[in-house]
Amino acid sequence: MNKHYYEILGVSESATDEEIRARYEELKKKYSEERFLEGEAGNEAARMLNRIDVAYNEIMTERSEKHSAENAGSSYAKVDEYIRAGKINEAQAVLDEFNERPAEWHYLQSVVFYKKNWMNESKKQLEIALQMDSSNEKYRTAYNKLKEKIEYDKKQAENPQQQQAQGGYAQSAPQPGYDEQQQMGGGFCEQCATCCACNMLMNCCLNACCNCR
Repeated sequence: MNKHYYEILGVSESATDEEIRARYEELKKKYSEERFLEGEAGNEAARMLNRIDVAYNEIMTERSEKHSAENAGSSYAKVDEYIRAGKINEAQAVLDEFNERPAEWHYLQSVVFYKKNWMNESKKQLEIALQMDSSNEKYRTAYNKLKEKIEYDKKQAENPQQQQAQGGYAQSAPQPGYDEQQQMGGGFCEQCATCCACNMLMNCCLNACCNCR
């Protein structure tokens, strides 16, 4: 923000919104009266009216955007906290309160859908996030891993005989938790290793959510 705008209103950058608004109203009243003066005094008052309008609007717009960003960051953190605690309905309720829905919102929505086992809906939300922020590596990695997960489940569903041959172990792809540590264990057979490999790949989607704050 250009400090000049604050100087025009005669307030400091640490002034509250209420103080800035009060000062603006004071100056507006003053110059609205003086603009009817004759000669250069009236012309200068008219110019000052325009300047204080611009200054006030610029200051309040920037502050509003800053407040919105801070509130969004806090809400994203709350969604992350609920997901980690397994409170999916609560996480969804926070997401539903957002008026603006940028790429990060769609990313978090994809995680919530994933935790509900709604794979196609999760994939769609990640596609939207990527459309809005195609350079975001977190979104792209999560999207690629989710596609692998969906393909894995599809192959398992199409090969029931193979599942029976494996003693029913690979009836479906393992469902990853929110923390990678929860997916790790000892003693892997070949089939276990295959399932766990897919599982750990998908963890990238969910663990990346920890970095969204």
